[in-house]
Amino acid sequence: MMEAMFPLWAEEGVMENGLFADRLDLNHRYLSAEESRVRVQARQTYVFTIAMELGWDQDKARKLVERGVHTLSRRARSPLGAAGHLLSLRDVRLQGSYSVLYDTAFVLFALAQAHRVAGTTLDPAYEILTVLDKYFWDFENGGYLETIPRLSYRDQNPHMHLLEACHALFQADRRTIHLMRAKEIIALFEKHMFDEKSGALCEWFTLDWQPLSEEAFDVIEPGHQFEWVWLLRQHALLCGEDETHSLYPLYKTGCASLCPKGHVFNRVRRDGRPIDKSRRTWQQTDALKAHLALFELTGEPLYADRAVMSFDVLMDSFLTPEGGWIDHFDAEGDPVVDSMTAATGYHVVLAFRELMRVTGIC
Repeated sequence: MMEAMFPLWAEEGVMENGLFADRLDLNHRYLSAEESRVRVQARQTYVFTIAMELGWDQDKARKLVERGVHTLSRRARSPLGAAGHLLSLRDVRLQGSYSVLYDTAFVLFALAQAHRVAGTTLDPAYEILTVLDKYFWDFENGGYLETIPRLSYRDQNPHMHLLEACHALFQADRRTIHLMRAKEIIALFEKHMFDEKSGALCEWFTLDWQPLSEEAFDVIEPGHQFEWVWLLRQHALLCGEDETHSLYPLYKTGCASLCPKGHVFNRVRRDGRPIDKSRRTWQQTDALKAHLALFELTGEPLYADRAVMSFDVLMDSFLTPEGGWIDHFDAEGDPVVDSMTAATGYHVVLAFRELMRVTGIC
């Protein structure tokens, strides 16, 4: 992070108009594009808050954080006041008028982290939360609308990241309202998203939170099982409560899909049979975080061993010495990408920051 990743993305990953580049090529150079995702602006803002926190080039990191906050507070927001999805790189304008919960969650997350580390304003975050409460909350079925206009189905993933944003907001200003929102999402998870019988997380649902289809019910993303394990542990730590009973079944479901070398596959059946044996960087980082969460909770060497295995997988297969990554491999272990998405940096930095925290390095 200090010697390669932060310098690379601060140089090649920042454009003249102040936006963060969406991608670099596999030679770690800027890749020309016409648009960039709002979530990339948010995630890279977070990356440079951690750069600040760890003491990397304070002036440059602060400048990049402040640039990011400026973009997220204004240009990234839809007419409704939440976040949109794509920014045009030509005129730095939001494309389309629709609002997206997933991107909004990351905007909130980044604004919270920037306030905590760099002291930037949280006013835009409070404005966005008001919009979420007024327009996104589904009073009939619970949870938040994934987009406005709304989709024809429900998706757990944006709710997962909104939970993460609520945790970050609480750490930023200690207002209990953020934990109240987080508890609502946890309750939704326990009631609808988590299947008690199989011990697994479902991904997609009907509008009233029934599994979208029999086929969809049987599709498991191990990376998301691990991601929820870590979030449930973080929620318990922040609230001073015991971990929810679903933590261990989720972890078991995620681990059932690991290959002998510790790689996390993209999708499997509920019984662990692979559907898609390709693998992404983010899935390995979330496995690392889940192993660390269980190690911190129990002190059992098994979880430490698994954390080391996930770390080795990342370092040996996915991350490059120049500060980038090969983000996607197929089932045979061959790369299937011709560029590297900046969005992956959030996953890498968060996992390594958590590794440093749990092991007491920093």
